[in-house]
Amino acid sequence: MATQQIPVVVLAGFLGSGKTTLLNHLLGAGAGTRIGAIVNDFGSIEIDAMTVAGQVDSMVSLGNGCLCCAVDTSELDTYLERLARPASRIDVIVIEASGLAEPEELIRMILASENDRIVYGGLIEVVDAAEFAGTRARHPELDRHVGIADLVVLNKADRIGDAARQELMDTLADLAPGRPVVCTAYGRIDPELFFDRGAGEDLDAGVRQLSFEDLLRESAGGPASTAGHSHDEHDEHHGHDHGPGEPCTHLHAAYQSVEFTSSEPMNPRRLMDFLDSRPTGLYRIKGFVHFDVPGSRQKFTVHAVGDFLRFYPSPWGRDEERSTQLILIGSGIDAAALRKELATCRDDAPQEASEHSMWGVLRYVAAREE
Repeated sequence: MATQQIPVVVLAGFLGSGKTTLLNHLLGAGAGTRIGAIVNDFGSIEIDAMTVAGQVDSMVSLGNGCLCCAVDTSELDTYLERLARPASRIDVIVIEASGLAEPEELIRMILASENDRIVYGGLIEVVDAAEFAGTRARHPELDRHVGIADLVVLNKADRIGDAARQELMDTLADLAPGRPVVCTAYGRIDPELFFDRGAGEDLDAGVRQLSFEDLLRESAGGPASTAGHSHDEHDEHHGHDHGPGEPCTHLHAAYQSVEFTSSEPMNPRRLMDFLDSRPTGLYRIKGFVHFDVPGSRQKFTVHAVGDFLRFYPSPWGRDEERSTQLILIGSGIDAAALRKELATCRDDAPQEASEHSMWGVLRYVAAREE
């Protein structure tokens, strides 16, 4: 069975853009998702409000099952390794780039990691809508940071008018062609835009957060504690955070989630043509694909973020239906058009398929031990 991988998301942005506010929002609104947060220092993370359970080295356990590490760049590999251990039961790792390194350096470190339990989860660039012009003038490298982002978050968008906001959106679209740009205020973005909620967590009362006693015991090779702990639960919604009749004081990042299923096998060449020319605004693709091609009839799990693409082949379950199931996530995407494009990727003559048709897919198969 293939190793379940943990996406590593890089959160970048200039001082004051609101990336720490966004990170705190993710930590508090994960709804059962166990997040490993890697930051430069603990000062900006709302640890007190989330109940500190204990501390080992520079790692703090938050009361909702998340873990927070304060590290510098030289320690990054070490803490990625610790957070990715099965005993930590972490679902996603978020690195706040501030004070650590240039975003490109962090991306290179993640992609170069030999840890088969982690996978690149995207670069999120947070932009301060009210200060963008001034910051850009003082720091020309901001254009480059925006240009390499997989998704741009226009934060504090409530502080500028509609015309200025649209002008800024157009500028960001020029700097990051094809990338989704989402507007928000106070960093309030639905976590599912970035990662799956509760991907590996059981919310039964018998399941508890990892304590630091467990970390120490696990490091020493001993058994983990079995004490019970229940997680805080958060309502999942995409609507406004204000009641009827109350004024809306902040914006909400809108995104679309499109599902595609097919009982017919997919044509590998047509699917790769689609993946190589993804439409504007499409950020994430997840799911699995069925190819009825000699030598490649196993299940191909797909993970795509921005330009990053990986396939992970694994055996089908004994009673598992051979089919393709994909979820596409983005902002400003045309759901009907996406489904139509994917429908044309079905293989109408699988009996004629050649193993050579899989070469495009196999280029993106990760070479790792199962």
